[in-house]
Amino acid sequence: MNIDTSRFFPHTLDTKLDITIHAETEWIEGSSAGMGGMITGQHVSQPMYTKRNIFFLFLICVSFILLVGRVGYLQIVRGVSYRAIAEGNRQRIIPIPSERGLIFDTHGVQLTKNIPNFSLALIPQDFPSNEEERSVLINRLASLVHLSPEQVHNTIDTYGSYSYGSIIIVEDLPYETALSTHIAAADIPGISIHVGSKRLYTQSDVTGDTPIPLSLSHIIGYLGKLNPDELTALYPVGYLPSDTIGKSGIEKQYEQVLRGTYGTRSVEVDSLGKERKALIEEPPIGGSSVTLTLDINIQQQLEDLLQNVLQHHSFNSASAIVMNPQDGSILAMVSLPSFDNNDFSGGIDYNTYQAYVTNEQHPLFNRAISGTYPSGSIIKPAIAAGALQEGIITPHTSILSTGGIQVGPWFFPDWQAGGHGRTTVTKSIAWSVNTFYYYIGGGFNDFVGLGVDTIATYLTRFGFASLLGIDIPGEAVGFIPSRQWKEEVKGERWYVGDTYNLSIGQGDLLVTPLQIATYISSVANGGTLFKPHIVEKTTFIQTGEEHTVQPVVLREIPIKKEYMETVKQGMKECVEYGSCRRLSLLPFSTGAKTGTAQWSSTKEPHAWFTAFAPYENPELSITILIEEGIGGSETAAPVAFDFLNWWWKYKQGILDE
Repeated sequence: MNIDTSRFFPHTLDTKLDITIHAETEWIEGSSAGMGGMITGQHVSQPMYTKRNIFFLFLICVSFILLVGRVGYLQIVRGVSYRAIAEGNRQRIIPIPSERGLIFDTHGVQLTKNIPNFSLALIPQDFPSNEEERSVLINRLASLVHLSPEQVHNTIDTYGSYSYGSIIIVEDLPYETALSTHIAAADIPGISIHVGSKRLYTQSDVTGDTPIPLSLSHIIGYLGKLNPDELTALYPVGYLPSDTIGKSGIEKQYEQVLRGTYGTRSVEVDSLGKERKALIEEPPIGGSSVTLTLDINIQQQLEDLLQNVLQHHSFNSASAIVMNPQDGSILAMVSLPSFDNNDFSGGIDYNTYQAYVTNEQHPLFNRAISGTYPSGSIIKPAIAAGALQEGIITPHTSILSTGGIQVGPWFFPDWQAGGHGRTTVTKSIAWSVNTFYYYIGGGFNDFVGLGVDTIATYLTRFGFASLLGIDIPGEAVGFIPSRQWKEEVKGERWYVGDTYNLSIGQGDLLVTPLQIATYISSVANGGTLFKPHIVEKTTFIQTGEEHTVQPVVLREIPIKKEYMETVKQGMKECVEYGSCRRLSLLPFSTGAKTGTAQWSSTKEPHAWFTAFAPYENPELSITILIEEGIGGSETAAPVAFDFLNWWWKYKQGILDE
């Protein structure tokens, strides 16, 4: 077919283009045809829609690969984790607290018991995350248990990070309140009534005949709720936000023994976190019981005698320790005033706690192991033993006491005007002659004494200025002054007068009643310093297996037996004719020492008294401290006499005669 192109391209009138169009030929716009050109025959470039298809296909493939990879990651890599989360929303592993081990005295008298206790618990994971919903439920919850919404908010904020752990909102609910709360809170997610046990400290033995001394509170201690710092440290080893823990005394020291091993219960829960079905349970293992070396009859008698002297003389505080000098076991330990550890059981209320902590006499403070005091003359047997060992004196050395010694403008007196005359080692202990100790401690004229450094060495050997390691927390170290300490702290040189004061237990020397009791016990037994202990044994409740606490020797004091016997003889003479002679009325022989410790220019001195009995084969030692008690022989010695007189009858079973 011939076409006249001039109709279409008027500017090429002279040109004729003969184009043959075949039936299979398509009109195609080609990039190389020139302006307005049309070509026939084969394609000379890829169609544009084909490139687009390839691009879209590539995007689809990449997206598919990413999707498959993500699904694979979620299913394979994170699958276990997500399945655990999903399962956690359906199943819960609930810890089953173990029964806490009981505490007994040396005769098997039960000192603690566990009774059922109801608490309101909340699991943060199940509580609504919406703030408005949470506020509504918190207000409702607070009204059910008579708390302020702020109290509930604060508890959740404090422990909310333990999402699957039960948080105790309120403890020690009465049964009726627990039941009504359980019913009323049935539609509140994450809320449950926690059934546990509450620690009680018995007021009498199981027969009801023997009262339990209140002074045992310092020894047994009490339980308290975990604070945030404790929970952070102990959560990895199995403690829960709802747990209690020993806060003082045996309860704290033997926490791991008494706690036992928790069991577990796997349960199925609904959308509100309420238990619907129990799946499997592993029972808990109860805690081991703890038997103390304490005899509650001795404890009660000692407490009563101290209370009587405090009331009679209007004194405020005192402490006393009875120890077996042959093994370091504590038979009784009293610190007055004391407190009732039942006040802390199930959580102490604010007013009661404030009454304790604001009391000027500090009833929560265990004076027997934590109080530090100047020793007064009760330290003199240790100084005498050191002087004998160092060869400063012999058992036969005598020094003339005329009422004191003069050093320059300073006079260092005896406690008795005019002195005590010619004084030997044993007499110096019996009458507590200061002049004798001024000589052997600091020296005088051409007599060379021990000096401060050697005195400190021997006091350390007797257990002062160190922890003895008793098995309840709170033991104080005490203090022995030194030249360096005085220069650094007081900015003064050490003078011979400082050594004189140290030699008679005055000045900056500080000791604890426990240290005095342990040191006197070492004198009584001939020179062995035992580690004091209160626990006799622990018993594993499942098998009855017992672990007995063995005596621990801290050291054999490096003083010859003959010199230790000389010191011991001086304590016997104190009873026979010296300042301890009240004890000579006892039906058995004893050794003893008095002490009067100056500590204030405006207040009365502390009164010390220590003794051991019987003299030939000591079975116990007793140490008494009456704060601001005037004098050891006046107020503390009568307590020791009455106690030892009672003990002798108690030992022989003739108290009722």
